[in-house]
Amino acid sequence: MAESLHQVRFPNESEAYRTARNELLRAEGDLRQRIEEVAALRRRLPRGGRVKQDYVFDELVGGAPRQTRLSELFAPDRPSLIVYSFMYGPDVEKPCPLCTCFLDGADRYALHLAQRVNLVVVAKSPIARIQAWAAQRAWNRLRLLSSSGNSYNADYFAEDPTGGQMPACNVFTRTDDGVFHSWAAELLYAPVKGHPRHVDLLWPIWSFLDLTPEGRGSWLPQLSYG
Repeated sequence: MAESLHQVRFPNESEAYRTARNELLRAEGDLRQRIEEVAALRRRLPRGGRVKQDYVFDELVGGAPRQTRLSELFAPDRPSLIVYSFMYGPDVEKPCPLCTCFLDGADRYALHLAQRVNLVVVAKSPIARIQAWAAQRAWNRLRLLSSSGNSYNADYFAEDPTGGQMPACNVFTRTDDGVFHSWAAELLYAPVKGHPRHVDLLWPIWSFLDLTPEGRGSWLPQLSYG
């Protein structure tokens, strides 16, 4: 039997279970270390390209419409901006169920993220339509923006050449020299088998399912469950 990493034993577990669990535990430790190493590599990236333009977005503040520039989305003490692109174009009846599931969770921890970073959600639909969907989902902490009047989605690959919407995630940083692109969830564009899972690390629901013997299976989130 391989050397154990700790002395915890659960009721009635077998030696076969403990041996396999020790092997898995080592793999879990290796994975955690690798995640930390990848995060360090991400932090060491050279500065990306200067933003193509100071995009003007539509938003509703207290029910009143206003236009807000990308450069105005940074709080004075928070130089990083995370932009999640919500697949809700003007030509679709309903938004993406997976994006909606992701944002159901993000709305609740947006309060905590706001202590450290700036977070916004951008969709191509008109802002009133986005806010109407947010009201149905009881989102009240996410800062929601419409890119219907600018080229942000096309420039930062949140839509394909035919105008189809994509669930992109981009990070921008503000410096004394201006605003620059920092990182994108580029697994979305890489040739991978199956779903790219490019925002899995930001979407805890999959980690819950991965804990179980059944795993994720073929299940996908829906807008509602009968």
